[in-house]
Amino acid sequence: MIARVLSIASSDSGGGAGIQADLKAFARCGAHGMTAIVALTAQNTLGVTSIAEQSPDFVRDQIRAVLDDIGADAVKTGMLFSSAIIEAVADELTGRGLPLVVDPVLVASSGSRLLLPEAVATLTGLLFPLATVVTPNLPEAQALTGLDTEDRAVLAQRLVEMGAGAALVTGGHGAIPADHLFDGRTHLTIPVPRHEVAATHGAGCTHSAALAAGLAAGLPLADAARRASAIASDAVANGLADIGKGDGPVHVLYCLRGDDPPAPPGMGGLRPPISPPRGDGAEGAPPPALR
Repeated sequence: MIARVLSIASSDSGGGAGIQADLKAFARCGAHGMTAIVALTAQNTLGVTSIAEQSPDFVRDQIRAVLDDIGADAVKTGMLFSSAIIEAVADELTGRGLPLVVDPVLVASSGSRLLLPEAVATLTGLLFPLATVVTPNLPEAQALTGLDTEDRAVLAQRLVEMGAGAALVTGGHGAIPADHLFDGRTHLTIPVPRHEVAATHGAGCTHSAALAAGLAAGLPLADAARRASAIASDAVANGLADIGKGDGPVHVLYCLRGDDPPAPPGMGGLRPPISPPRGDGAEGAPPPALR
């Protein structure tokens, strides 16, 4: 059965981040993606111009509609915006026992605030205890912990002390390009290449979505983290710098081209984006060069 992943996050009208990035990453990983949209943003590569928050009751309805029928093998959260939304999400996920990736989105790459200041304590107090792993970037980890350090091991350990099951501080910022995972017992550093490409919009969403898809497929956390790192890095390397006037979107589906030859019968007009199912829980793994 195909892995099922639910993203609870916000829509990016520019298609680069948020729900749109998550669905593309799920597809890249060979998973079936589902959504509960908590807010709509008027957004492009230059920034966010307005946000339309959905009602907590409607967010609850979306989560229940998906989980009570289709079910999920993992869940990820992204931009949640307000305390009321976080409370609704936490309430609906409590007791379901699903692997949960919490991407604590605070500020857009353009500088726009995506989580209200008064909602930060709600995020750490209600969602961190439910999280299998939290995935802040370096500035987010510093803001959440109050620690002025680039030592990702220290930051990850503090995030676990704050209630998260594990913490993965991503490596796109700071002097040392490396993801760092701490699961409460073991530290793991995952070096990542730094690409000089003006197309990183959606990199964090892509990373956390790929991580959730790995957990949904049954990968151990460390293996899912390595795969997510490779997929996100690959998406940045192939980013679309020529789209928009600002920082262009990452391109996680770069392997799908408009000039692809006709697909074999039964493939629905598309060639497999990664590799055919392997039957060993690693469906949707990146090409061998990325492992």
